[in-house]
Amino acid sequence: MLFEGANLYARWRSSPEFIPLLHSTSTKPAERLLQVIWHHQRLQRDRLHTIDGRSVKVLHPGFWSHEGGPDFRRAVIQIDNETPITGDIELDLEESGWQTHGHDRTRTFNHVILHVIWGTPKVSKTSIPTLNLMDFLDSPIADLEKQLAREKVEPWPQLLHGNCSSPLSSLGPEALREVLEQAAQVRLQRKAETFIARSKQVGWAQTFWEGLFRALGYKQNGWAMEALARSLPQLSKEAKMDVTTCQAELLGMSGLLEKSNSKDFKGNNYLRSLWDHWWRERERLREFILPLQLWTFAGVRPANHPIRRLALAAHWLVRADLQRNVESWILSDSTDSLELEKFFQVSEDPFWSHHWTPGGQRLIKPQPLLGPQRFSDIVINVVLPLFWARAVLGENHQLRERVQKIFFAWPGAEDNSVLKMARQRLLKGCKGSVLKTSAMQQGLFQIVRDFCDHSDALCSNCEFPALVKAFSNQRQKDVPLAAVP
Repeated sequence: MLFEGANLYARWRSSPEFIPLLHSTSTKPAERLLQVIWHHQRLQRDRLHTIDGRSVKVLHPGFWSHEGGPDFRRAVIQIDNETPITGDIELDLEESGWQTHGHDRTRTFNHVILHVIWGTPKVSKTSIPTLNLMDFLDSPIADLEKQLAREKVEPWPQLLHGNCSSPLSSLGPEALREVLEQAAQVRLQRKAETFIARSKQVGWAQTFWEGLFRALGYKQNGWAMEALARSLPQLSKEAKMDVTTCQAELLGMSGLLEKSNSKDFKGNNYLRSLWDHWWRERERLREFILPLQLWTFAGVRPANHPIRRLALAAHWLVRADLQRNVESWILSDSTDSLELEKFFQVSEDPFWSHHWTPGGQRLIKPQPLLGPQRFSDIVINVVLPLFWARAVLGENHQLRERVQKIFFAWPGAEDNSVLKMARQRLLKGCKGSVLKTSAMQQGLFQIVRDFCDHSDALCSNCEFPALVKAFSNQRQKDVPLAAVP
């Protein structure tokens, strides 16, 4: 493992009670581990091909299903240069599992478009494209087993107070903060490990952009944005110098420009200028155009519309010094987050500061392309983990300490459904200073991921309450007798 000096919380999450769930045998990994690997796409994604030699592009890995049937639903893949298709993904330890598990005789598997296996059969017995996962991992299977052992397994239970709420509330603010900080440290390291694996394939600069694009996609369109980011090297030179032409190529490759209704172009000089550039580049970039089914619009706020986010990304891309400026700020002694934020902000976009969508009415007041909340999310989930990863690989202890200092001081983010439930379930609705920083929130997220996600509404077989009690008892024993009133 790249990260040494595991803290107390890191040892908790490695407790032997949980490890058998993903534990590999001497010859094969657990099927659950393969599902987690696929869910996070811990693969050499630019090298994927089926066992009969056809290239595979995973545009979206699908949504993990826990209700029987195929393992992942509504995935989007492209085989060779064929039209991208939407369907299901099934994972089996062996290729023969397709027959022995009865998938070939079950109607719910009729929409499987890719069979993912472990090991290489001499001859495929199905007509479905088959991918051997063994050949394309981005890290050794033993490392992935350690890194991903606590990834989400089941939906989080919804009852209010969990069994850990009492021992956590008895810790006191200082001890609780210590637990959350250690959990946050683990979360930072986990994100860094993912960036390290990807950087070994495409380099730090490309990894930086893929992380930014994914953050702009939110949960609905993260995979689509990252898929588009993988094609950034194809942008023409002029697109890197001019915002409008960069927007034209990004929106064109996203497939969203051509989705715009023809009536949107009527009297719209901006859209016309985009199309005037795109039609000249369209043939050159045809193979990189994403299918429309990759994008999700349901539940997306107007300000977060993917077209608007891509318009913002174009501003970043034409600034050749964005990554260098971010790095300079990280390496400086500045504690002013506004200095960092100004690198990501756009003073005004002639069109998108005044519109939510291409054909929408002009807004009465201009709206920012990047709000403070999304900026904080980018820093916490992309910038700091990425530079932490660089510090680890480069053995740069000074940079590592600097990133950690920023991470633990960064102000808390906006509340969300997971935090609200976690406060009720783990902290009895606690409000106040304990979650005032993003790191404390990240720590709470990690505890949910490591423990709540692996239990049920009654906290059955969850070892976290006992671990907290033992920690509390140990702290009490360590208090000098004279300090006890």
